[in-house]
Amino acid sequence: MSTAIRASSVLPGRREDIELHTADGLTLVGELARPLERAPAATLVCLHPLPTHGGMMDSHVFRKAAWRLPALADLAVLRFNTRGTSSVRGTSEGAFDNAVGERFDVAAAIEYAEFHELPNVWLVGWSFGTDLALKYGCDPAVAGAILLSPPLRFSAPADLTVWAESGKPLTALVPEFDDYLRPAEARERFAAVPQAEVVGVDGAKHLWVGDAERVLDEIVRRTAPGVPLPLPTTWDGPMETGDVSAYADRTVAAFADTPVPGPAQRRAE
Repeated sequence: MSTAIRASSVLPGRREDIELHTADGLTLVGELARPLERAPAATLVCLHPLPTHGGMMDSHVFRKAAWRLPALADLAVLRFNTRGTSSVRGTSEGAFDNAVGERFDVAAAIEYAEFHELPNVWLVGWSFGTDLALKYGCDPAVAGAILLSPPLRFSAPADLTVWAESGKPLTALVPEFDDYLRPAEARERFAAVPQAEVVGVDGAKHLWVGDAERVLDEIVRRTAPGVPLPLPTTWDGPMETGDVSAYADRTVAAFADTPVPGPAQRRAE
């Protein structure tokens, strides 16, 4: 009997707590989710939104990716908390460093995937995580990157040049009503990367509340192109229920209204 896949649904997979070790001596907490009985076709390394505004490895799109995509798309999903970030999994050592020290966090995640022979590594950044992907993610071990709600706030034109010269695929999913960068401006900014694909998502906002399924479909479209889309909304096998209550307040964090340290905030017109 088919059961509807809901926000709290946890489909079968192999999930293990992991630790990442950075070159500057920190231990970061994370989780690796893999298909239950098959080798993964590709690997998603998730770079979460701004931790000073509630971003963490369990931000809802990434949590749903880890709970669903190993079963629905044969994808491995590696999530972790950047330095100083907390979630139910625990708190990573160190302190938020305005996208400077986080370069070591990104490198540690890529190194973990490479050392453990995880295949076809794609970075999936969201908001602050997109800046980390652009600044530090164009690594030989990385196949490409998918950017969710990129603000282009901490990254610089020189970072786009690096991606342009690499030829690696780069996709930006840009909400119609984003707080920082909307589709028309995003197309102008990403024109510096000839292979970049900018996908405007009608009706969506920065936090993707209510649009996670569309995001997961677009991620799978690029990282596991043989998987039929849209992804199923029901499941015929065993299913567990995860606890999402701990994150209700953080899911709706007001990205646009709370000042944060770092470069001056860009705002969409």
